[in-house]
Amino acid sequence: MGEYKKPGAFGRLGESDMLRLKRWNTPTIYNGWEQIARRDRLQGLWNREETRDFMPQMGPMCGRALTLRIETTERDNPTARAGAWDEYYRYVASVAGPKIVVVEDSSQPAALGSLWGEVSANTHRALGCVGAIVDGAIRDVDEMTNAGFKALARRLCVGHLYAWPIAWDIGVRVFGTEVEPGFLVHADKHGFLAIPPEDEGGLPEAVAFMDALECETVIPAARFASGESYGSIIARRSAAAAEFGARALERFGRPGEH
Repeated sequence: MGEYKKPGAFGRLGESDMLRLKRWNTPTIYNGWEQIARRDRLQGLWNREETRDFMPQMGPMCGRALTLRIETTERDNPTARAGAWDEYYRYVASVAGPKIVVVEDSSQPAALGSLWGEVSANTHRALGCVGAIVDGAIRDVDEMTNAGFKALARRLCVGHLYAWPIAWDIGVRVFGTEVEPGFLVHADKHGFLAIPPEDEGGLPEAVAFMDALECETVIPAARFASGESYGSIIARRSAAAAEFGARALERFGRPGEH
C-alpha cells in the first residue's frame, strides 16, 4: 500500500467530500480522524457532556461551523443591540454551505427558553444551514424535522421566553468543547466531532480505509466464529487485531485502536 503521507495544512474539504462523510456515523468519522490528526486522539473536539439528537431518523449531518452566542432570560433586555438579528443573518448568508450553527447559550446551565423552533429552522435552512448544535433548549421538533433542519441540544422546552444574539463568528464553548468558526462538524445521535482545518485533508480517504479495514479483519473474526471453541474465537480475534494494527500502521504510521 505504500507509506501514507499526511496532506498539507488547511486542505479544506468541499461539498462532495461532506456528502461522502455524511454516509458514515460520527464514531466512524472519528476512527478516520484519529489516524491523521495532528493532536492526540483523546484531545479531539467532541462533546464531553451529554448531547441529545432529537432527530435521529434524519441520520448524520456534516457542514461548516457557524458560531453564535445567545442569551435567554425571563425578562426582555432593554440594552440588546438594535438590528443584531439582521447583522447575524447577514453573517449566516455570507458563509458557503452546507453549514451547521453551533450555539452557546450564555444562560447555562438554566437553559431557560428556546430560540430554536420552527421559524428559526426554516430561516436558517433558507440561508443554507442543515442543522444546529445548541447547548441549551429547542422546541418544535416535528416542525424542524419537516423543514429538513436537524438539531442536537441539551433538552426540549415549551417556551421561547426572551432570546437575542450576543456575538457570532467567534469561538464558542458547547457541551464542554471549544469550537471555532469554519471547523468541519459531523454530528449524529452519538454526539458531534469538530475538526480543525489542519486535520481535514485526506479525511474521507482515512475514514473509508479504516471502515473497510474493520470489515476485513476484527469484525468478521468475531461475527463469523459461531460454533467455534472459546479458545479458537480468542485466537481468531488476536490474529485479526494484529493484522488490523499492522495494516493501519503501514498506511498511517499509527496502529489504530482494536
